[in-house]
Amino acid sequence: MTVYGLLVFDDAEELDFVGPWEVFGASALLRDGADRVVLVAERSGPVRCAKGLRVLPDHTLDDHPPLDVLLVPGGRGAREIEVHNPPVTDWIAKTADRADWVHGVCTGAFLLHAAGPARGRRVATHWQNEDALEERGDVTVVRDARYVVDGNLLTSQGVSAGIDSALWLVGRLHGRDHARAVSRAIQYDPAPPYLADEPL
Repeated sequence: MTVYGLLVFDDAEELDFVGPWEVFGASALLRDGADRVVLVAERSGPVRCAKGLRVLPDHTLDDHPPLDVLLVPGGRGAREIEVHNPPVTDWIAKTADRADWVHGVCTGAFLLHAAGPARGRRVATHWQNEDALEERGDVTVVRDARYVVDGNLLTSQGVSAGIDSALWLVGRLHGRDHARAVSRAIQYDPAPPYLADEPL
């Protein structure tokens, strides 16, 4: 069984975790429910995300099952608030040490840097925040890759790139054919914007 734990917090960017949730959830269904996907937050109450979506976590930092995959989303909450929240950064550091994979999406890389797992590593983040992350030091920001793998650390560029990196991860865990089946199941086959407007 693979247990995916997705951290959520106020002002997290919704698609940063909902996109991977869809990938991991579809993967679990295709594996006949062999895997679990859970939301983890500092407190048990509702979390209000960047665009107003409210979600209810399954677990708090102190009561979750062991996680094989830890996912840290981005958003204003990641880069401006949670980086200064020791209970969260300490939990990330401790959990990352035990997880098989640490997955950062968008500016979740800031939180992973503050907590330690991204230090001395190659990472991707949202294009608008690459300079700011690089200025924090002890990190190599890769600017031309949708996602980056450095050891057991997987980071991606912004928002929708989290879906791509999550598909890569389920492929790494369960095989490329499985990842292709997940992509087909969620009908993820990006096309250029406004394709429907083009004449046939």
